[in-house]
Amino acid sequence: MAGNGSAVKVHIDHVVKKFQTRKGEMVALNGVDLDIHENEFITVVGPSGCGKSTLLNIIGGLETPTEGQVTVDGKPVDGPSPERGIVFQQYALFPWLTVIKNVMFGLKLQGKSKEEAEEIAHRYLKMVDLEDFANHYPKELSGGMKQRVAIARAYATNPQVLLMDEPFGALDAQTRTQLQQELIETWEKERKTCFFITHDVEEAIILGQRCVIMSARPGRVKDIIDIDIPYPRDQATKMTPRFLELKNEIWSQVYQEYLSVRK
Repeated sequence: MAGNGSAVKVHIDHVVKKFQTRKGEMVALNGVDLDIHENEFITVVGPSGCGKSTLLNIIGGLETPTEGQVTVDGKPVDGPSPERGIVFQQYALFPWLTVIKNVMFGLKLQGKSKEEAEEIAHRYLKMVDLEDFANHYPKELSGGMKQRVAIARAYATNPQVLLMDEPFGALDAQTRTQLQQELIETWEKERKTCFFITHDVEEAIILGQRCVIMSARPGRVKDIIDIDIPYPRDQATKMTPRFLELKNEIWSQVYQEYLSVRK
């Protein structure tokens, strides 16, 4: 398993997050502890409102914890950084820029020359099979293609950690399956440290090396399940006894948390 014997990349140390609302204080996260190892693919599941996205935003430097801290390579996270690439469910592309200029955007912020940024952008557009659409605008692309551009843009800046917040959640089942497959293949080549949030237990298993199950709000780590299925994984993997066993184990825990919210 990845992570065994490898360095800790992201250390989440007793993270608490409280928000002030009109109804008073709301505790979103209540003492989250987690180590994510170098080159590890972690998936995160849990009932709606359990603080998954809040935790991702804290790792990304978009939110500040009320208590505790997150470190990457031992350095405290104190704001956004190109070292942490983020892909959201909404594609967040600049509609006035072409596909290639969207991918080049972060590279130019890093101080890369136009030529170097173009060369890197082309490489990552090729990786997501969108080379032929380099000069198209986002409005000319399907939802799946837009998300490929967002993934290419995140990879292009060579982040140390890739944070993905339900990136395939708004896509149809066929496109989602295709992008899962592409993401596995890309991760196997690039070996980025990935933190991937999903509501889909099957997606969590097909992608991840470990699956973090979060409790209902206030969010904490309820359990961590090793996904001991070898790569490469594909759609046939979903029919194997071990996959179905893991699916049942993870889903039953998530459903218990969902029921606790409904009470």
